[in-house]
Amino acid sequence: MSYKVGIIGYGWAAAAHADAINGTRQGKVAAIYSSRPLDDAEVSARHGSEIKTFTDLDEMLASDIDVVSITSYPNQHRAQAEAAAKAGKHIILEKPMALTWEDCHAINAAVEAAGVKACVCFEIRFISQFLTTSKLIEEGFIGDIHYGEVDYYHGIGPWYGQYRWNTTVENGGSSLLSAGCHALDALLLCMGSKVEEVTAYATQSKHEIFQKYEYPTTTTSLLKFENGAVGKVASVIDCMQPYYFHTHLVGSEGSLLDNKLYSSRFGLRDKKWTELPVAMADSGDVADHPYEAQFQAFFDATDRGEDMPRTSIKESLESFRVLFACDRSAAEGRPVKLSEFR
Repeated sequence: MSYKVGIIGYGWAAAAHADAINGTRQGKVAAIYSSRPLDDAEVSARHGSEIKTFTDLDEMLASDIDVVSITSYPNQHRAQAEAAAKAGKHIILEKPMALTWEDCHAINAAVEAAGVKACVCFEIRFISQFLTTSKLIEEGFIGDIHYGEVDYYHGIGPWYGQYRWNTTVENGGSSLLSAGCHALDALLLCMGSKVEEVTAYATQSKHEIFQKYEYPTTTTSLLKFENGAVGKVASVIDCMQPYYFHTHLVGSEGSLLDNKLYSSRFGLRDKKWTELPVAMADSGDVADHPYEAQFQAFFDATDRGEDMPRTSIKESLESFRVLFACDRSAAEGRPVKLSEFR
C-alpha cells in the first residue's frame, strides 16, 4: 500500500528524511509541521511531492496522513510521539528516542497501546558495513564473539549544524544521547547477548570550543554481557580529527576490524586481513546516512503488519536502556546493573 507521511520539524535531518521517504516504493511526504511558516509550493518543489505545510501539529495529525516522521528537538519527542500514536499514525522517530528513560518507556507504551508501528533512526544498522558484518557473524566467520568495541569519534563544534542546540543538557542530553548512541547500538547489534552490567567514565576536552557544552563530551563505557563477553564503547564528540566509527569484534575463529576480516575457519590468508567491499559508516552528514534502506524496510514490514527488522521501537528501546545505565554509571561513579531500568 502507499503511505502519506507527515514530517514533524523542518531542519537538517527533516530534509534528508523527506528525500529518503520519497525514494521508497510506498512512501510520499504529504505534510510538514514547522513552528515557522513555510511556503507549500517551495517545499513541494524542493522534495518532489505535493506537500501541505502546517504550523499547528494537531491539525496535521487530524489530516489524512498515515505516518509521521519526527525530526524535532529531542526534548519534544515524547509529547509529539504520544500525540501521533493517539492519532493512529505510524511513527519514524529520529534518534535519540528521548532524553530520559521514563520518556523512552512512555513512547513505547503509547505505541503499544495504539497498535501502531514505529521505528527509531539507528540507520547505521542498514549501511552495507553492518549488514555484511551481521551476515559474517551469522555464518560463523569469526566464531563466538568474546570481545567487541565500537567507538564514535566526531568533533561536534560550531562548524556542525547540530552544535547550535546540542551543547545544552535540555536538547543534547549527554555525549551518548547526542551522537554516540549509534556506536553503542551497533555494538549491541553485533554481540548477540543482553547486557548485564555497565561501568562508564566521562571527561571533556579543554579546548575553548567545547567549553560551551553543559555535559561531559567524552564517555567510555565498559559492558558486561550475560553470556560472559565484554565490550567497550567510546563516545567522543570533542575530538579534533576526521569522523571515525571504529569497529573491532574478536571471536573464537577470527576478527572483524572496520572493513577488514580475518578468519582461521575459512582458510583466509594467514597473517593478513581480507578487505571487504562495503560502504563504511564514515560520515556524520545526514545526507550520507542509509535512511532510504531503513524506511523501505519499515514500509515493507508495515505492509505485512509486522514490526520492522533491526530498528523496531522494541529493539531500539533496549539500546536506550543500556545507554541510560551508562550515563548513570558515569554520573554516579559506580557500576550499574541493567535490572535498575525496567
